[in-house]
Amino acid sequence: MGPTSANSSPARFVFLTTPEAKARLVPALSPTNVDKTKAAPVNVIVASDSEFYEKLPKLFPQKDMRSVFAGNAGLIEETMLRNGSLQGAYFILAARALGLDCGPMSGFDKAKVNQEFFPDGKWKANFLCNVGHGDASKLFPRNPRLEFEEACRVL
Repeated sequence: MGPTSANSSPARFVFLTTPEAKARLVPALSPTNVDKTKAAPVNVIVASDSEFYEKLPKLFPQKDMRSVFAGNAGLIEETMLRNGSLQGAYFILAARALGLDCGPMSGFDKAKVNQEFFPDGKWKANFLCNVGHGDASKLFPRNPRLEFEEACRVL
């Protein structure tokens, strides 16, 4: 329920829960991601709908925002990436708030995922996320983060 520009909500989530569904994903994975993806109880394809603007009359009834996007491929792509990524991050925060571990991944072949799961071309994969309860003994220690002064400027 987090905000997106013009309430565009382009993200779409495909939850892979069965061995058959997961097997369809494996050929698209980088080798280092295969075992952990197979082991996770749920794999999520975080995708974006390239026709998200068709839902804007419902999602943003205050103004005709559909016409702002229709036929504007550059704006559609930019909005899908930014806002779909935000929604994916909101998903991770919500899952973690429920006590679940999340492993977002970009180590996969997007074209293969899109061909396998979205052959009509309307939805497009953004990133993958494994969800479940991780084995703490196999986790790396948390890597360092930048200090506030290294990542931020206050003007």
